[in-house]
Amino acid sequence: MRGLVLPNDPTGKYLPKEVEVVYGDLLDVPSLEEFFRTAEEDEVYVIHCAAIVWEKMEMNPKVRAVNVGGTANIIDQCLKHRVRKLVYVGSTGAIPELPAGQKIREVDHFLPTEGLVGCYSVTKAEAAQLVLDAVQSHPELDATIVLPSGICGPKDYAFNSVTSMVQQFVQGKLRMGLEGIFSIADVRDLADGVIAACSKGRRGESYILTGETVTMQDMFREIAKAAGLSVKSYVLSKELAKVAVKGLAAASRVTGKDPLLSEFNIYMLSRNNEYDSSKAERELGFHSRPYSESIRDTVNWLREEGFLKAQEKAEVIEISPAVVLSLLFKKLVPIR
Repeated sequence: MRGLVLPNDPTGKYLPKEVEVVYGDLLDVPSLEEFFRTAEEDEVYVIHCAAIVWEKMEMNPKVRAVNVGGTANIIDQCLKHRVRKLVYVGSTGAIPELPAGQKIREVDHFLPTEGLVGCYSVTKAEAAQLVLDAVQSHPELDATIVLPSGICGPKDYAFNSVTSMVQQFVQGKLRMGLEGIFSIADVRDLADGVIAACSKGRRGESYILTGETVTMQDMFREIAKAAGLSVKSYVLSKELAKVAVKGLAAASRVTGKDPLLSEFNIYMLSRNNEYDSSKAERELGFHSRPYSESIRDTVNWLREEGFLKAQEKAEVIEISPAVVLSLLFKKLVPIR
């Protein structure tokens, strides 16, 4: 097992000792040459899961360079070194949204990107299309695409959005969410699905890997249960959230800090997040455990690692919409 790790990446130290670490960068071709150097008789499987997650609407040149250009470099290396299999970890965000009530399924092409919202979704779609085009142009290349939704679960030392939310909620720093639903899957189940794709994934096919669709209130309720808290939280309606976004954007210009809420956050929770993983279940043997188990294990892991140092109080808190907005603005704009 060999892993490509960015120089000075603080999460690199958490890799298992069995992993041979090669320091490099998707945009540094010589470092990729070193990473791909193996004995001629070796049968090599490549799992490409490196990307920049950009949770903003606007395009970002660095994100495009890494997510699209970096994928092109990986494909070139796979062709040059004649790897046995490439599994590209894409995103369900690369699939155009369907009207509410319709389950979103795999597509056979990712371009054009009309209908996609946000830099991350667009660049992941462009990268996925590069993989499909390479399969069409190079009969010797065997590649499969997997498309995870939101990821949760223990051992997230990089603290993605779900892990950060769990931590902040348990510590009492977060008692407000947005009205809407999102789809999440446990990282351990996703890992099993990716590994299964190495041997079972069909050439040129993509597979959606998702779990349950839950509301923000359901998520808060499950976190509170896992942490042993008796807490009432508040969920902003979409209409109220849109009002808050304008004020927070203005406050952000004063403070220089990123706003706590953005139009992209509202979109991601208000869009259709219902996905169909039946293809992956049939062909890869994929399954996703109940999200309640993922949340429980995440809370336990955060405690074991000492990431919940703030006092955890069993308290009852009820927050009105007016108080929520007041707290938001007071946090960002100093009262003079």
